[in-house]
Amino acid sequence: MRKAVVALAAAAAAALGAPARAAGHIVEINWGPDGRFAHSAEVDAGKFVEVCGELDLGATIRWEFEASAPVDFNIHYHVGKAAEFPAKQAQVSAGQDTLRVAVQEHYCWMWSNKSSGRVRVDVRLLR
Repeated sequence: MRKAVVALAAAAAAALGAPARAAGHIVEINWGPDGRFAHSAEVDAGKFVEVCGELDLGATIRWEFEASAPVDFNIHYHVGKAAEFPAKQAQVSAGQDTLRVAVQEHYCWMWSNKSSGRVRVDVRLLR
């Protein structure tokens, strides 16, 4: 019963747009009808959050994010056991650019909190 209540509370918070608490949290990108995706997360110290989705060859994704404190940021995809990084930055509080998809893969935007406190991350993607 308790698990059902916790799941219901989490679903209600998500539906109301409340930030997710991230503890090794991976969020699947669900594009809106307007080609947009937005997500907010509270990332605990030493943890990370990723937003991930399959992207087609030739797609162009405009992305931007803000963090309440510096985080390590990257965009990556996996080829076997190796990771490829179209973007990678250390200790940044904001960023924006355009990803031009050269390889059809499952891409992830990832923020790692190396600080001693919680960090809020807000991300927006547009295809």
